[in-house]
Amino acid sequence: MRFPRPRSLAGQLFAMQAVLVAVVVAGCAVFAYVTDRAEAEETARRQATATATAVAGSPSVVAAARSDDPTAALQPYADALTGGRGVTFVVVMAPDGTRWTHPEPDRIGGTYLGHIDAAQRGGTLTETYEGTLGRSVRTVTPVWHRDRVVALVSAGITVDRISEQLRRQVTALLGFAGAALALGAVGTYVVNARLRRHTHGMNATELGRMHDYHQAALHAVREGLLMLDGRRRIALVNDGARELLGLPGDAVGTPVADLGLPPSLTGALLAAEPRQDEPHLTADRVLVVSTRPVVGGQRRGTVVTLRDRTELQALAGELDSERGFSRALRAQAHEAANRLHTVVSLIELGQVEEAVGFATAELELAQALTDRVVDAVGEPVLAALLLGKSAQASERGVELVLADDSRIDDGVLPPGLAARDLVTLLGNLVDNAVDAAQGSAGSRVTVTLAAADGELLLRVADTGPGVPPAEAEAVFARGWSTRGPGRGLGLPLVRQAAHRAGGRVELGTGPEGGAEFTVRLPLADAPHRAGADGAESGRAGAGTTGAGTEAAG
Repeated sequence: MRFPRPRSLAGQLFAMQAVLVAVVVAGCAVFAYVTDRAEAEETARRQATATATAVAGSPSVVAAARSDDPTAALQPYADALTGGRGVTFVVVMAPDGTRWTHPEPDRIGGTYLGHIDAAQRGGTLTETYEGTLGRSVRTVTPVWHRDRVVALVSAGITVDRISEQLRRQVTALLGFAGAALALGAVGTYVVNARLRRHTHGMNATELGRMHDYHQAALHAVREGLLMLDGRRRIALVNDGARELLGLPGDAVGTPVADLGLPPSLTGALLAAEPRQDEPHLTADRVLVVSTRPVVGGQRRGTVVTLRDRTELQALAGELDSERGFSRALRAQAHEAANRLHTVVSLIELGQVEEAVGFATAELELAQALTDRVVDAVGEPVLAALLLGKSAQASERGVELVLADDSRIDDGVLPPGLAARDLVTLLGNLVDNAVDAAQGSAGSRVTVTLAAADGELLLRVADTGPGVPPAEAEAVFARGWSTRGPGRGLGLPLVRQAAHRAGGRVELGTGPEGGAEFTVRLPLADAPHRAGADGAESGRAGAGTTGAGTEAAG
């Protein structure tokens, strides 16, 4: 047996509100009815009392009561006082209760039905009594002549007339109550129709289940997930996004512009158009950002996904270096084969001395840089990188020179300085320098490596055209490149790696007129520096580093 689906939340609220409105309106109507009935009876008492008192105080009534035929003078007077919205009857009687007047003339002379004791003693009595005209609210008061009661006057209004007046009031009241009920029902329907659209017709159980699934999925996703409202404030953020962006625990409700993120990343989050797999750099990470607006008749917000590609980017850089080394080795192998063929040919021609001289000269030329690098640089990673880059530069017609004052002994670098960061720093700087120096006069790249005064110095200068002062900061921005679109992550990655190590990157003009990049890294307490005094520079540098793409490459 299939049970019916529970009513939607909007339907339940509509039913509850409709019942509530009906109960309130009905309660108000009953209260108004009871109040109006009590007021109507009180009004009838006051009117009857006023009429009886006025008649008893009339001189003509006193004179008629002392005459021989009171009925002849009083009956027309009493009839004139009744009818319309006034009292129903006015009965003037003798002190013993014998009627002198009555709305029904055949009852004149009969005994008044009601209590008259208080009036006979000179008082005024108001009561509800069943008389000859039916149940009525009546007042009995004495007529005085000097110090003696000469007559009694009774004025009253029947309950039927009071009820008729009350029915007219209740009819109007019910009309207003019905209108209020209808208006309340329409308003409730409109509000709940809007609620139904927002809740998509789901009931409370379904909404609660969806919320639980939503929270579980939100925190189970390893990628960063960020949701912005229509005013570009954080509406929702998962644990991954907090870690990737370095957001505080109370970030919900904070405008994106106040998060202190790099300008390029902030611009991507604030953009109206969707973004797809855009790379952005923060102070410590390479992030791939995708955004999509939430549209439902109007812009309601933005959904942002963040993926961390820091490790992948570093591995890609190392892979590029390995590929470069392979190309250099192939070129060297080809060149060595050519030289070997030359030596063999000279020997076959009987030119042994020329063959020995040629081979010796080539050997000394190839060994010179290797000996220089091995003697000056005791760090294996840097030495291997320089030798590989030297082969690449030579293949492109650029001379790679190690400065005479270069010196780094083995074991100088701190454990906190990752070899991968060294490859990122020196490899990107040398690649950019070779690109800039290729085709220039002299075509030379000079590398200086030194460890002194508690810091590691990496300096790369070229003979290229240099960097204009106006673009000294722009070269660290993502997308700045002299080699066309789709490039430009090198220098931003250099600044990011330097920041992770607690250092900085400086740009100046080299001795040969080209660009000169200098990286300074602390050799002592590198992790502490990176987390403390490097934080501020990293945050400021995030505006350029985080924007980042390579300058010349």
